[in-house]
Amino acid sequence: MIQFELARIKKVLCLGAHSDDIEIGCGGAILKILKECPDVEIYWIVFGATGEQRIKEAKASAETFLKGVKRKKIVIKSFRDGYFPYVGGEIKEVFEEIKKEFVPDLVFTHYGNDGHQDHRTLSQLAWNTWRNHFILEYEIPKYDGDLGRANAFIPVSRAIAERKVKYLMKYFATQRNKHWFTADLFYSLMRLRGMESNAASTYAEGFYCRKVVLGAA
Repeated sequence: MIQFELARIKKVLCLGAHSDDIEIGCGGAILKILKECPDVEIYWIVFGATGEQRIKEAKASAETFLKGVKRKKIVIKSFRDGYFPYVGGEIKEVFEEIKKEFVPDLVFTHYGNDGHQDHRTLSQLAWNTWRNHFILEYEIPKYDGDLGRANAFIPVSRAIAERKVKYLMKYFATQRNKHWFTADLFYSLMRLRGMESNAASTYAEGFYCRKVVLGAA
């Protein structure tokens, strides 16, 4: 099993289709990176926060997860939920704008085989835009049953796992009526990925890495 030192990471790009996606998919990893790399720079963008309440939730959550980060940029867009493939050109323009101003060491994006069309669109555009960067695709548990076989893991401490779940339940009130948006589900997925990666803390987040180059020629 290959281990990658997070301390090498200086700039992180977080891409999320909807208000809570980044937090669910890689919230624990973000908290861990901020703990181990206090000088890291974060670019956090949500593409589909529609409605005043969802926008407020997205902003409040992002600010809390990134509390203490000196160099950060939080962007909230309002592309229509469920229609990303049909406005792909407009979304690609946003990707091109990010590319001009931010060169990430690590990109967090959605799992390429995710059942939600908005998630798949962002994943595809991420790979089209950053062809020579380290990309980790995160997973979102949902009714579709589209979880795959994760091949990359970031172990997190129990304290970080608890903070992640606490923030999710605190900031996304609009999602609490959904049967899958529960603390035990979020803990369960991190516990499962922790078991698969033999994490000492028993908790981890799972990711999908399509391509990685180790070392220079």
